[in-house]
Amino acid sequence: MKMQMRRFTRLTNAFSKKLDNLKGALALHFFHYNFMRIHSSLRVTPAMEAKVTKRIWGWNDLLVENMANKAA
Repeated sequence: MKMQMRRFTRLTNAFSKKLDNLKGALALHFFHYNFMRIHSSLRVTPAMEAKVTKRIWGWNDLLVENMANKAA
């Protein structure tokens, strides 16, 4: 994870000074890693392999899902 997220190295501009910013960045990273990125060894996303979803998600899907949860 440290190799994929530059927020964990203090010498970059993306260093998180606030815990809430770090939590948000981690949430986006894990969403992308599990729902959007096709892994070469699996040939699908980890969420598809675990039968959590049947399709590859996009950023718009995340925003629509987030808005639906806030409205409910």
